[in-house]
Amino acid sequence: MVSIKWCMKQKNGIKLVEPNDNMSSSYIKMAEESIGILNNVQKSNIWTATTSYYIFYYSLYSLMLKIGIKCEIHLCSIEFMKKFLSNLYNKTDIDMMEKAFSARIDLQYYSDRPVNQLVIEQSKRYCKEFFIKTKDILSKITESQILLIRESIMK
Repeated sequence: MVSIKWCMKQKNGIKLVEPNDNMSSSYIKMAEESIGILNNVQKSNIWTATTSYYIFYYSLYSLMLKIGIKCEIHLCSIEFMKKFLSNLYNKTDIDMMEKAFSARIDLQYYSDRPVNQLVIEQSKRYCKEFFIKTKDILSKITESQILLIRESIMK
């Protein structure tokens, strides 16, 4: 299990950077493009799970970049969401992203691990809701909210 403290010590872990609206926009566009191809990969559990997960991830990372948080360790990004974005995302959002992450890892790297088909289907549906929610957050988050999140992570 990762912790924020551990993530901040890692080379590619959580780092405070300048907020970057351009990169934020790029990642939300990547999520949107992934939504556009999701139905094209539905014959493959591996690619459905992977594409669904990356819709979650690109959406989240878009918000992180808007706030000014860089992180290349996916579990650390999820941990950041849990600890610092809990007023923006609910338990279902977090649980679904974690399930999508696990399904992707199991299907891509551990061919002998069974993955529940229901989890793949739930992730495929829910990632679109997560994307829409994140776009809404991106449009409404204030500079003062961003500053509070940045200050919280420095403690």
